[in-house]
Amino acid sequence: MTPPVRRVVTGHDANGRSIFLSDGPAPSVYVPQGNPNVSLTDLWITAEMPASNAGDADSTMAAPFQLLPPQNGTVVRILELPPDAERDYGNTEEYFKGMGGDGNLIKGSKRHPGMHCTDTVDYIVILTGEIWALMDDGEVLLRAGDCLIQRGTNHAWSNRSDKPCRFVAVLVDAAPLPQAGA
Repeated sequence: MTPPVRRVVTGHDANGRSIFLSDGPAPSVYVPQGNPNVSLTDLWITAEMPASNAGDADSTMAAPFQLLPPQNGTVVRILELPPDAERDYGNTEEYFKGMGGDGNLIKGSKRHPGMHCTDTVDYIVILTGEIWALMDDGEVLLRAGDCLIQRGTNHAWSNRSDKPCRFVAVLVDAAPLPQAGA
């Protein structure tokens, strides 16, 4: 099991003064069946732009875990991926189905079993470890402190090291790209 992520959420009291609403383990965690050392932890979700700071509801608890942010929304999440040698790629389709992302998986990809695409702009910042970002053509090694801007491309993650990689991903809903040749 991957270590929990501490999440502190602020808000306002009845008089409009700033307060801490919560401080503890983030409650929305997706661990794919058969891969207990893989985790995706949603920290916060917005459902509109501009986002609302009203109320004190926990946006991560409003719906089941989903790969994509809501339409016109965002999601910020922490991902922890173990070394490739410790992952079970035999159930990748179930992994994506479990987070509502079955249609995002590039089934039969010869490049990588986890190759997928999302209609999002993703801001990826590596916190610990290292990971290879794979595109249809090319790959780049990302290490702690590096940032990747992923713009609606087919992509996959390959951890070729012997240690887990933890990174933050902010997914922003984006308009779909036109199909090639359209």
